[in-house]
Amino acid sequence: MIIFVILIIILVIAGMKYKDLQATKKEVAKFNYGYEEYNKENLNGLDITTLINKAVNNNERYGISKDEEGLYKLDDENSIEIYVKMIINDTTYRMERINNLGINSFIAYFGEVNFKCTGIEYHKKSGKIASMTFEATQY
Repeated sequence: MIIFVILIIILVIAGMKYKDLQATKKEVAKFNYGYEEYNKENLNGLDITTLINKAVNNNERYGISKDEEGLYKLDDENSIEIYVKMIINDTTYRMERINNLGINSFIAYFGEVNFKCTGIEYHKKSGKIASMTFEATQY
C-alpha cells in the first residue's frame, strides 16, 4: 500500500512539473512571436524604432544594467539587443546608440528606408530572443 501511495505522489509531482514546463514553453513562444514578426525583408525605419523601443522596455523591465558607455550588459536569459547595419557607411549600430541619439532623428532620416532582418539569436538558457540584426537595403 505504501508503494502505491508513493507512486501516486511521484506521478502527481511529475504531472505538475510537466504542466509548468508546458506553460513556460507557451510563454516563451508568445514572447518570441512579438519579435519574430519582424523577421522580414520589407521593414522600414519606423518598424525598427518600434522594435528598439520594445527591446529597451524589455531590458528595463528585467533590470538589465548598463556599462559606463550606456550599453546594456547582455545576460544569458532576458536581455535583448537590436543591431542596425547602415549601408551608407557600412557600420552596425547597437540600439542604445540610436536611442541615445534620438528616435525622432532616426525616424526623420531613416523612417522610409527599407530594412531586412539578417539574423536572430536566442538565449540558450531561456529560449527567448537574445538579439536581432537588421540591415538597410537602400538609402
